Amino acid sequence: MDAMSGIIAENLKRIRKENKWSLDTVSDMTGVSKSMLGQIERGESSPTISTLWKIATGLHISFTGLLEQSEKEAEIISKEEVNPLLSDGGHFRLYPFFPYHHERKFEMLHIELDPGSRSVSEAHEPGTEEFILVYEGCFVLETDGKHHYVEAGNAIHFQADRPHVYENGCDGNTRICMLIYYQK
Repeated sequence: MDAMSGIIAENLKRIRKENKWSLDTVSDMTGVSKSMLGQIERGESSPTISTLWKIATGLHISFTGLLEQSEKEAEIISKEEVNPLLSDGGHFRLYPFFPYHHERKFEMLHIELDPGSRSVSEAHEPGTEEFILVYEGCFVLETDGKHHYVEAGNAIHFQADRPHVYENGCDGNTRICMLIYYQK
């Protein structure tokens, strides 16, 4: 079991037990099978980004609420130390540099999109906002049937409590920094 799978396993089990939910209950709430939830809790499976979003949304917690660990007073975080979450066959890589913590209302992610890659995100909790800074390539956000093209050096802010799609909009790699703010 890698370190990230262990953290996810501990957090999911802790959240479930604190709320006195069975695996069946969590499965009904999230749309993730009971067997998959059990495998995640035992550290036998590394969940995909899509599965983590389903769990977080179903449990009404932040995405990185499943990834949080105790914090130090000051810490330099090397990209090599952060286990990426992969989507789109590994062409969409999400690095949770600053996972959600219950004392803050945000999480900060570094995301790399290879040419042609895309990731579909379900609606987040009501009031959730995303702030995205594009620092390499060009990024396309699709939400409410509209496509927003954002080039390197520019940023976009939007209400993330509706389905949305992230996409690399150019021939080269795209890198973004995303801050997700949770109203609750």
